[in-house]
Amino acid sequence: MRSLNIPYNPRTDQLRWLAATMVFLFHFHGQWRGLGGAALESPWTGLVTEGHTGVGLFFTLSGFLFMQIALHVKSINYRDFMRNRFLRIFPLFFLVFLVATSIGRDKFQPQDIFYLFATNLGLAPTSQTVITGAAWTISLEFMFYAIFPFLARFAMERGPRYLFSLLALLFFFKVAAYTVNQNSTLMFFSTFVGRFDQFLIGMLAAMLYQQHSLALHRRAGWLVPLTFMLAIAGSALQSKLGALGVQPRSAFWIVWSTLESSVWACVILAWVSFDKALPAWLERVMIHGGKISFSFYLLHMGVLHVVAQAMHMYGMAGKVTWAHALLMLPLAYAATWALSALSYNTIEEPFLRMRRCYGAVKPVPLASAA
Repeated sequence: MRSLNIPYNPRTDQLRWLAATMVFLFHFHGQWRGLGGAALESPWTGLVTEGHTGVGLFFTLSGFLFMQIALHVKSINYRDFMRNRFLRIFPLFFLVFLVATSIGRDKFQPQDIFYLFATNLGLAPTSQTVITGAAWTISLEFMFYAIFPFLARFAMERGPRYLFSLLALLFFFKVAAYTVNQNSTLMFFSTFVGRFDQFLIGMLAAMLYQQHSLALHRRAGWLVPLTFMLAIAGSALQSKLGALGVQPRSAFWIVWSTLESSVWACVILAWVSFDKALPAWLERVMIHGGKISFSFYLLHMGVLHVVAQAMHMYGMAGKVTWAHALLMLPLAYAATWALSALSYNTIEEPFLRMRRCYGAVKPVPLASAA
């Protein structure tokens, strides 16, 4: 997706495609297991079995991109920034929320409308069905957006040490929260305490990129494979020490989101610095995948659920083999891609054309801009 506030780098869209694809593969693996399919048991398949790590990549990439914009424009008009974020997220997210509340109409209470602002907490309608369960991240993302202009201003005034100070405070809160929460793994996975560090690390990566972009571009040829191998190793480590859903309370998760995000920050820095062209068709596919990644992310669970139900309907549950997976996976991925392209062109793109440039011509005090 092209920003109005910074020169376009197609590599960022390609990273969005990667993040959405990993989350898709993670949920595909879950549906496959539900049909009786064999599990991937090697820790080296962690980018699939723990493919929720794509959420960590999304959060880190958001911090990176917005800090890049802040460093470029120097001053952000808060009102226009939040207007753009609303236009980017709310139309499709609200549609998904309406679908979720329609599915759960018998349990829905009028006050549940406030879950629009807290889809990651409690019994949010968007978290109760396999159709809309991926939407839990949106409230967190919007929370990060709401405080970002302030964070960017303070970071540009005080330097990276300001963000490191926030990370230190957050680490204390993680340790303290761990001592009193018996389901701390889910807390770290889906709340501000467990995810804010990933946005901050993305911001730090952008500041590092600004200072060392020439050196990174010169070394990107070997940094890209090295950082991707690091990502594979990181997911293997999680598979061994802290697989999601295995332990409701694990000290590993106190540090995992920080480690996960640090690895993705390295991948981001290497990939955005990579100047060599990929095959033209592959470039186009990955860029388009990044453009529709928001729709892809929010809609893929619905497609996977419908495909799995079709398998049940035809009596294939419990009888599936890897040959079925080789057929089911590309069909489900293609169907999700087609639906996401339709969603992007119908719902997202008309609102995206209403965005404004939010880089202030003159410095605007954030307090008055808000």
